[in-house]
Amino acid sequence: MNNGVQKYVEKARKALGERSRYIRDEVKKWRFDTIAVHGAYSVKEAIDNNQGSIIEPIYMSTSQAFRDSDEMEAALAYLIPSWTYSRIHNPSIGYLEDTLALLEGYGYDGETTCCVVSSGMAAVASACDPFLAKRSNQPDEKINFVANAQIYGGTFQQFNVRKMKERGIECRWVVDPLNIDEWSSKIDSNTRFLFGELPSNPGLAFFDIAKVIDLAHENGIPAIFDTTIATPALLRPISLGADIVIHSVTKTLTASGFGIAGAVIARKQIVSNIDNDDLKKDFGTYIKLLPNRDMGWCLSPFQAILTLNDIRTLRSKVDVLSQNSMKVAQYLDGHKKVASVNYLGLANHPLHSIASKYLWLVDAEHDEQYGKAVNRYGHLMSFQLKGGLPAARKFFDGLKRIWRATDLGRIQSVATIPSISTHQQMGGDLRDMANIPEDLIRLCIGAEHPDDMIADLEQALESI
Repeated sequence: MNNGVQKYVEKARKALGERSRYIRDEVKKWRFDTIAVHGAYSVKEAIDNNQGSIIEPIYMSTSQAFRDSDEMEAALAYLIPSWTYSRIHNPSIGYLEDTLALLEGYGYDGETTCCVVSSGMAAVASACDPFLAKRSNQPDEKINFVANAQIYGGTFQQFNVRKMKERGIECRWVVDPLNIDEWSSKIDSNTRFLFGELPSNPGLAFFDIAKVIDLAHENGIPAIFDTTIATPALLRPISLGADIVIHSVTKTLTASGFGIAGAVIARKQIVSNIDNDDLKKDFGTYIKLLPNRDMGWCLSPFQAILTLNDIRTLRSKVDVLSQNSMKVAQYLDGHKKVASVNYLGLANHPLHSIASKYLWLVDAEHDEQYGKAVNRYGHLMSFQLKGGLPAARKFFDGLKRIWRATDLGRIQSVATIPSISTHQQMGGDLRDMANIPEDLIRLCIGAEHPDDMIADLEQALESI
């Protein structure tokens, strides 16, 4: 390393130290809502770097210019922080990543890092694929990973088709994720990670996440969780010991519906049986600078800022959506034409107790409105009608205000029938394994007044 490069490295080391101290000594002491509003964007950064802008600016340029060859060499060797090229990084993307890392790491004493990507499916691949390469000294090993069967249809296809059928990497499905012995029975020396989605879409599967984390670490492998539905406002697996968390940021985090994004958040020093120190030391940064650089799953800087703006009111938004959903679930649970309702907040739900152990509105005990810990169960429910699929389709077609769409997590209420939409490609046998009946209706309640949504449900039910 020549003296010019060394000069830039030393300058960067000092700047990184100051920023780390700011995050450790100030930002991590803030409440959840303050972090959601400000992230790690400081007055000093605004004045020094962004013309005093109190809102994080959008850097739409594809690339960064360098002062000289020494700075370029240091940047491209990843010796100094830079954004270089927006496929690798970008300041606007960094603002979103800082905020998500801090929110997902809320209540955790260690460090978390984040890599945002172009979609939730890109996040699943970004989190899983680095663990699925064959080791050079074991070219014939039969790589596998373990996942609960009750997951989003796109994730199921990625695991079942793209990884198993096309690449020969086995996904071992756990049919009853509450049964820790079933998880354990699927693990062997070639297992690379445990993957769980909770609450799951659309079946709202839930399990004892702490037990699954402990089992993963007993076997020297990481625990990876998709908590898109809960968001950090209700559940933060890293504070429980998890290694990696995935979000389809498109959903509840970006409730406005303005665009698609995904995120991978990881604690530093994850557990893994992969011989890769950089991967284990800082997984979030590792995937950003190496595999994702090459795969090109980058997010638009414009989308990053739109998403960041949505996240600023996350806690209060999730609280409202959860309360609205509870009222709607109680209405459906008492309706004579409804055969069953699947909402974790209902006391009669078989998973209510285990969900109540983990799903808590963050900082409710510090909120003047509550002043104590409060359970909240999110915005997603599903239900079945008496009359099977014909009744479900007639009801669905009769909705006037609730949107018929495959989306969820919107500020608007949205409904779909998973067997003919989000989980259609799985086929009947695999949907049966994942406990997704053909007549299941998925309903995601938004921020409208719940009485208006109930009125729409009532008129649609009357048409059956």
